[in-house]
Amino acid sequence: MIEWIYNIKNVIFDLGGVVIDLDRDRAVRALEQLGLEGADEMLGLYGQKEPFLGLETGETPAGEFFDIMRSRMNPGVNDKEITRAFNEFLVELPAKRLEMLRRMRMAGYRIFMLSNTNPVMYNSWIDRAFRQEGGTVNDYFDGIVVSYQELMCKPNVAIFETLMRRYGLNPSETLMLDDSEKNCQAAAEAGAHAFKVGKSENDDMMAICGALLEAAGVKG
Repeated sequence: MIEWIYNIKNVIFDLGGVVIDLDRDRAVRALEQLGLEGADEMLGLYGQKEPFLGLETGETPAGEFFDIMRSRMNPGVNDKEITRAFNEFLVELPAKRLEMLRRMRMAGYRIFMLSNTNPVMYNSWIDRAFRQEGGTVNDYFDGIVVSYQELMCKPNVAIFETLMRRYGLNPSETLMLDDSEKNCQAAAEAGAHAFKVGKSENDDMMAICGALLEAAGVKG
């Protein structure tokens, strides 16, 4: 086990690709079916282009975003259809991951969310997904920082520094879990430890959290 893992007191979780399973291609197909041309270029797995980027950075309000999207889609497409198609990006938030977040907090870790996201997804699909155990997203984290509220996105080092400053975190005691190498590098620039989450049995969220629980002396 990596030596520094025993010093970790705070864990920052990315959402998409770490806590939530993603399928970018599914969203691209759904948006194209509504008549949006160039969806494949606009909607990236780790970064967006306009008009999605403006929504994610908070520069474009949701109402304006829907107006832009409707102007580029088939006649008669409404906001609910756009939201449904956009949310096809998000596949599943397994209950076992919610349970793990709770176990981490019970073991004494302070748990945070740092996500590049937007108000359309956050206030619809993401909100519902975190309610599956009867609580809300705020019940699983000691603090939340999202790009559209901070007007900046990862891998901007400043958003990592904002989270750690706001919640009084010591970077050397903080671990960032993200599925993007650039975001992990930015977290390291901010002084934190970082681990790139993948999809194998050894580097997915559950495995890493299991190692952290082991380091904290929690069995099973």
